[in-house]
Amino acid sequence: MNSVNKPRIATARRLILMATVASLGFATLVAGPDLVRSGLPVVSMAGAAESAQRPVGFGDLVEKVKPAVISVRVKVEAGTKMVGAEGNLPFPPNSQMERFFRRFGMPYGNNTPDDRRQPRDRIVTGQGSGFFITADGYAVTNHHVVDKAQTVEIIMDEGKVYSAKVIGTDPRTDVALIKVDGRSDFPFVKLADKASRVGDWVLAVGNPFGLGGTVTAGIVSARGRDIGAGPYDDFIQIDAPVNKGNSGGPTFDMDGNVIGINTAIFSPSGGSVGIAFAVPADTVKSVVAQLKDKGTVSRGGIGVQIQPVTADLAENLGMKGTDGAMVTEPQAGGPAAKAGILSGDVITAVEGHAVKDARDLARQIGGMSPGTAVKLAIWRKGEEKTVSMTLAELPNMHEARAAMPDSGSKGSDVPKLGLTLAPASQVAGRGNEGVVVINVDPNGLASEHGFKTGDVILNVGDKMVATPADVRDAIGEAYKNGKHTVLLRLKSDDTTKFVTVPLARA
Repeated sequence: MNSVNKPRIATARRLILMATVASLGFATLVAGPDLVRSGLPVVSMAGAAESAQRPVGFGDLVEKVKPAVISVRVKVEAGTKMVGAEGNLPFPPNSQMERFFRRFGMPYGNNTPDDRRQPRDRIVTGQGSGFFITADGYAVTNHHVVDKAQTVEIIMDEGKVYSAKVIGTDPRTDVALIKVDGRSDFPFVKLADKASRVGDWVLAVGNPFGLGGTVTAGIVSARGRDIGAGPYDDFIQIDAPVNKGNSGGPTFDMDGNVIGINTAIFSPSGGSVGIAFAVPADTVKSVVAQLKDKGTVSRGGIGVQIQPVTADLAENLGMKGTDGAMVTEPQAGGPAAKAGILSGDVITAVEGHAVKDARDLARQIGGMSPGTAVKLAIWRKGEEKTVSMTLAELPNMHEARAAMPDSGSKGSDVPKLGLTLAPASQVAGRGNEGVVVINVDPNGLASEHGFKTGDVILNVGDKMVATPADVRDAIGEAYKNGKHTVLLRLKSDDTTKFVTVPLARA
């Protein structure tokens, strides 16, 4: 009887010890002798644990994709604005892109030591990255790498150098297509058909600091990043080390497909801190197809200025949420105006696809070709409506601008707006519509919300205003109706926007 029971006891003991080791790794030293006495294969367990813990390498993937990645070398005139060693950055002074690169620590402009030392007529070299997408020599890089380049060369992984020509570039997405002639057997990679997920492994290959063929690994940190570079921001954020010179290079998934083009980094120091941004593959596909076909990119436009919907705006409009894009000004003669869209309408869907915010609308419309017939769902004065229109060519439209409305109130005890007003018809150069702000009390509520001299109030609530009395009456009516805020349509400089101002309560 005892000889039969002993193995069972031993088995139970082994299970307890193994559970202890699994839950408390340091207990291995205590349990070890008992495991040996129980006859368990300790060496095999250690080998299995080592095998399970050893990270999967990227060697096979690198061998597969690295030959298709190229270094891009350009020559430009000295004094042309450049980003470190990456290449030409032709963004105008104080533009969104220029401010972005300054903010994120990238050397910019003619004030760098190297630029100061170089004569204006010298030719200097910039470097970036790229990758072949066809066997006959079409390759993708960044717009800012090759724009304004006098010559473009590519250096392959094995060291061969070829001349390249620029087929076309798209500044709005920072994508460029170049072509290398002379061969029909270039190694190439494919743009991914499906979006990567946050947390997926990625591999970045490129030419950081001129060190061609450099491979780094990380994960997708986030998607849909808006970095203020333009109306079509939809960047993939990755944590693979990406540095100056990686611009235009690919980020791969574990199947060897390109999920994005590395375009920018967040870098207080100028080097990688683990935050990089890539243009998604689906954007690259649509842009490259047009560049290959005609050398330029055409985008549809509806001809509106737009802004996000805030909680205060939603309350004034009777909306339950803040999804959608609010129209501040339809362009005269544009598709939206012809379709009957009005200032104050909120576009909530395009062809049945929900619009999350103003930037989402810009991306959806910008992804369609001019001449496309679309149906938009809008919210107007508490009702949902559908309007149809045909998209026009974006360059003929005022590009959709996601102007941020002013912030909410810092206090609700201010009884007056703190504005001195005059009819626009009585102020030279201000037209005949609305009421002009001729003075702003620096301590008043309007000042806190960004009002300034010269602004024109066009509407208060849903009423057009032409005199200061109209403004007072409309605000008084909103107060009497129990509203906490009043909605004003304001023309400031060349932008029209909606602003909510809180109403004082006794």
